Amino acid sequence: MENTVIKVGGMSCQGCVKNITDVLNGMSGVASAEVSLDAGEAKLAFDPQLVSREALLSAIEDAGFDAE
Repeated sequence: MENTVIKVGGMSCQGCVKNITDVLNGMSGVASAEVSLDAGEAKLAFDPQLVSREALLSAIEDAGFDAE
């Protein structure tokens, strides 16, 4: 497992947090996703053999948020 922190922009409420959390936790290879509105970030534990960091970024962006 690898851990990473992704900065997330465009979140304005807990609904945004739930949306991103659900998207990330639904991805194959993601062990856990903790999204913080206050910090503006997502902390993830994932298996890099199943999902890449780039795919995680793309999933957040596809959900309508900025990710870096």
